[in-house]
Amino acid sequence: MSRLLLCLLSLLLKPGPARGYFPEERWSPESPLLAPRTMLALLCRNSAHSLPYFLSSIENLNFPKDRIALWVATDHNADNTTAVLREWLIGVQSLYHYVEWRPQEEPRGFEDEMGPKHWTNLRYAHVMKLRQAALTAAREMWADYILFLDCDNLLTNRDTLWKLIAENRTVVAPMLESRAAYSNFWCGMTAQGYYRRTPAYMPIRKRERRGCFAVPMVHSTFLIDLRKEASQELAFHPPHPDYTWAFDDIIVFAFSARMADVQMFICNREPYGFFPVPLRVHSSLLDESDSFMHTLLEVTVRHTPVEPSRFLSVPPKHPDKMGFDEVFLINLKRRKDRRERMLHTLHEQEISCKIIAAVDGKALNVSEIEAMGIAMLPGYQDPYHGRPLTKGELGCFLSHYNIWKEIVERGLETSLVFEDDLRFEVFFKRRLQNLMHEIQTQGLDWDLIYIGRKRMQVEHPERAVPNVHNLVEADYSYWTLGYAISLQGARKLLDAQPLSKMLPVDEFLPVMYNKHPVEDYMKHFEPRDLLAFSAEPLLVFPTHYTGDAGYVSDTETSTIWDNEGQRTDWDRRRSQKTHEQAELSSEAQNSDVLQSPLDSTARDEL
Repeated sequence: MSRLLLCLLSLLLKPGPARGYFPEERWSPESPLLAPRTMLALLCRNSAHSLPYFLSSIENLNFPKDRIALWVATDHNADNTTAVLREWLIGVQSLYHYVEWRPQEEPRGFEDEMGPKHWTNLRYAHVMKLRQAALTAAREMWADYILFLDCDNLLTNRDTLWKLIAENRTVVAPMLESRAAYSNFWCGMTAQGYYRRTPAYMPIRKRERRGCFAVPMVHSTFLIDLRKEASQELAFHPPHPDYTWAFDDIIVFAFSARMADVQMFICNREPYGFFPVPLRVHSSLLDESDSFMHTLLEVTVRHTPVEPSRFLSVPPKHPDKMGFDEVFLINLKRRKDRRERMLHTLHEQEISCKIIAAVDGKALNVSEIEAMGIAMLPGYQDPYHGRPLTKGELGCFLSHYNIWKEIVERGLETSLVFEDDLRFEVFFKRRLQNLMHEIQTQGLDWDLIYIGRKRMQVEHPERAVPNVHNLVEADYSYWTLGYAISLQGARKLLDAQPLSKMLPVDEFLPVMYNKHPVEDYMKHFEPRDLLAFSAEPLLVFPTHYTGDAGYVSDTETSTIWDNEGQRTDWDRRRSQKTHEQAELSSEAQNSDVLQSPLDSTARDEL
């Protein structure tokens, strides 16, 4: 009987047309709602360098394309932005509900501008009119939403559009990451409409506070809910009759929102995307292109690389060695993720390299170590834990040692060495090439030049090198992230016979240029005449620091070099060695270093 009841119950619960009292009253379940009608407004100028990646991020949005209208405008271009957009639109137009294309071939610039990065009143007025035209077009086609996007913004979160819609706000923006404190929102605004610093900004920018926050200004990428009644009062042009603030499209719109009693919101619940820091008036299109490329590289630190659109033909890259005889990349075979990321970032910068298989210290046993004639420096102890050398540190030293041997064997006059856990500074390639060219022009005798390090002597400034921009004489330093080394320098390091008195490689180098604070270590090495310098400011930094999400160390977390049973607890105790460089006091700043124009551009951020 119970089995019969179960069979009857399963028939009643079986999916299908709903039952009514009479057969005529049966009905089928309702279908899901269509996605809301959304317009994407793209205003692009001199964006040929960013478009393949920006448009790829648009294509990858997890939103039905047949519910999206594209409104695309471009004008006053000194590059081939128009051709790139045209090629893309031809390829994708059948996928989207509607495409409006507004190209303007001439003129190539505004008559009152000093360069492509100069925002004049004519340019602001033109952009305001274009944004207003896009807003009007969205209203006329009865769109539910309009998403404005600058053409160098990268939405790496494919669900960004859905997540913004779910916030149910009239004006809402996804917080975008940049290489600096800059982002696409303000937390404060003066009575005259200018930016005002507030204590609320950095906790939101750093995502120490997460959510969706009321702010007086959002820009670059933001969504407007056109279903909201108050959205009808929003406008970019003409400015509100009471408007007296600066003539700037984003400020005009913020004032319009204020007068319409519409609150703007910035959301940082998740990482949504990236964008470059705006450059100053004097910057060139090459500066802008390199700045955007740096944004692409920053994406790879914690996200999948952004690939160019499959609907565009992208010019091939032509990697070179930047004037060095060889560029070495040290990588453990088991760290495939790091290898792939570094190869990608180097290729994007058109830098070729030779991969050097790192020595995996964890795979060495005591007998193998002894067979190589390796012995630890008498009396060496880790400065933070009082422990001996780890197997990871031993493997790291041997990896660099093998490169020094190859440099000497091949007679390489100048080489560049990278580890695989670094990130590049903006304009890296040009800045390094300029530095090396200036060093050669001035005839500077050198053995080693740090391009990434942690400065450990922080009591007084380092000596600036006369007549060479961005170079100091290196004092006691940690890390071997990246450095240039000469044939003469490699010979000096090998002649010191360090395998028989080994200590960590980033302790050995300061010993060899006579800047190590422990005299007992230095007395084992003669002569200590390595000519060591450092780029100032540095050109590479670690991808992660101790305590960061995703931080992994193959050197500090290991076992003692001659005792496989004794594990280190470096990471658990958060050693200062792998912490980020602390802020230097004003007395210790290398303030007398000659600054190059390109370095000034890198620091000259809005």
